[in-house]
Amino acid sequence: MTFTILGRDAATGRLGGAAATSDLAVGARVLWARAGLGVAATQHRTDPRLGPAILERLGLDETPQQAVNAVAAGTVHREWRQLAAIDAGGASGSFSGSLLWPESGSAVGTDCLAIGNMLAGSGVVSAMCAGFTAATERGDDLGDRLLAALAAGQAAGGETGTTGLRSAALLIVDREAFPWADLRVDDDGDPLGALQALWTRWRPLAAGFVSRAIDPDFDGARPAGQRPTSTTT
Repeated sequence: MTFTILGRDAATGRLGGAAATSDLAVGARVLWARAGLGVAATQHRTDPRLGPAILERLGLDETPQQAVNAVAAGTVHREWRQLAAIDAGGASGSFSGSLLWPESGSAVGTDCLAIGNMLAGSGVVSAMCAGFTAATERGDDLGDRLLAALAAGQAAGGETGTTGLRSAALLIVDREAFPWADLRVDDDGDPLGALQALWTRWRPLAAGFVSRAIDPDFDGARPAGQRPTSTTT
């Protein structure tokens, strides 16, 4: 009951993913990323241990498909799991166990990979890749591409069931060990709309949050040593 898009921006090197589900707090369990390496997803009877395990294998120079296959092979309950990864070069890989509730599947596009389970139809994941590609062709930021993919998946039918979406998340890494963006809507009647609004507010501030972390004496035009306007972030 989750659909997820993973992608990269070939121009900036940023990597990221976005996910939505009818369950609670999808951002705490599904998406994992490491700057300059890759982004991974683990879902359906979600085991959060598997995302970091995929990234560890990418760090050993395995391809995304090799990493996903190896983690799946070493997982006792693999048939309940759905895994995916994309690396810094744009290569991707996925695994869907035999016990996933239908409809489930994956689709690959240029610099993106979509996976989902308990979907309204097989066209959901392909629509997500198409949404990502269209946003890329418009020159959109990676965050906008990922959110466009989620919106396209929902427009194509999204999940089955009557409860509706409940949570959504966006994770992007750039050059640092911490995320460029890690935004989560944990429980909301319109998580995609809430996540889009949160991203719209976050995007113009993201670079400033990074610069404060790297060099707290620098805050735009503020002279060194002058008290910052915000002491909380």
